[in-house]
Amino acid sequence: MPPRRTFGRTWWGRAWVEALEQRAKLDPNRLPRGRTYARKGTVGELALGAGEISARVRGSRPSPYRVSIRMREFTAPEWDALLGVAGTRLGHTAALLDGELPEELADRAREAGADLLPGPGDLRPRCSCPDPANPCKHVAAVYYVVADEVDADPFVLFLLRGRPRDDVLAELRARRAPRGDSAGKSGKPLPRKKNPGLTPRAAYGRRVGQVPPLPPVPEAAGPPAVLDLDPPVSTGWTAAGLAALAADAAALARDLLVHGAPAGTELTFEEDLARRAATRAEGDLAALAAAGEVTPRELARWAHAWREGGRGGLAALREPWQPGPGPLARARAELAESGLPGEVRIWRNRVTRGEVQLRYGRDAHWYRFVREGPDWHLDAPPSEDPLNLTYPP
Repeated sequence: MPPRRTFGRTWWGRAWVEALEQRAKLDPNRLPRGRTYARKGTVGELALGAGEISARVRGSRPSPYRVSIRMREFTAPEWDALLGVAGTRLGHTAALLDGELPEELADRAREAGADLLPGPGDLRPRCSCPDPANPCKHVAAVYYVVADEVDADPFVLFLLRGRPRDDVLAELRARRAPRGDSAGKSGKPLPRKKNPGLTPRAAYGRRVGQVPPLPPVPEAAGPPAVLDLDPPVSTGWTAAGLAALAADAAALARDLLVHGAPAGTELTFEEDLARRAATRAEGDLAALAAAGEVTPRELARWAHAWREGGRGGLAALREPWQPGPGPLARARAELAESGLPGEVRIWRNRVTRGEVQLRYGRDAHWYRFVREGPDWHLDAPPSEDPLNLTYPP
């Protein structure tokens, strides 16, 4: 036996149902019959408009009953209160655009006197059936089916209060615009002052002012702005994750201002992952490693290589390649005279003797690695001369 259908998959859809059953003061004896009708799929031709709902509901007669429901539309002061609440936090608008209604927005709007959900006297239904009850089972069935529409798009609640989605978003944008472009409390945009501009003659005749000097580079990158709430769950992001990315981008931008943009500034995914890991303690790498789909141990090695040698050090750690014989012969000779135990072995760009290994990079620099257990770790800045790296400290 299949499970009984429920109405309200999202919290705002369930809030619509709870408002009908608890706050709107509808006949509690009629609602269960309407819910049963809705589960049987008797409601058809459902249409929603500004402050109104219409549908056809199949009943005991051959022809479906005609149902129309008016929902009280907000007054101008109520819209001003609702949009004032919604416009105070950018995250509210972002959540609505992503198809979610923040619970905080609904709660604060209700406290401000602009409850999106139906209350006593807000719903005025009519049905062509002979039952004089309010609601009859046909109207009650439509109430429950509307929960599906509210689930799919929380802007339905705004529409039933009198304004469609585009009007609400346009008003929110106007309220966040500069003062000259904002809307008044009436909800209508204020008239814009016309800018006569300049004629070509006047424009070319203007004296060019002196370019102001650039402000000094700050000693440290500033902290990122704090989001009011987490992004919608469907994005997979969190406010903390976005703040970390913003802080990293600010720090990188400051470094570019101080040191300039070197050739090949654009980093690969692995290079950027190592760069970000290099700024963290080894114990804080688990989440970053999981996001980058590498093990924390491997990412710790990447981070250490990046701290010692930048992108060249990371490449020396990860990428064997075959250079010409000249550089390898020089490194072989230096290690042969070093007095280190063991014989000198060469494989591709790596010259090894005992616990020391010199790796030749594509940037024409040498990188010294020292064995630690089963792994090799970069333990010194790069050098153009292998002699400088032959002897560990």
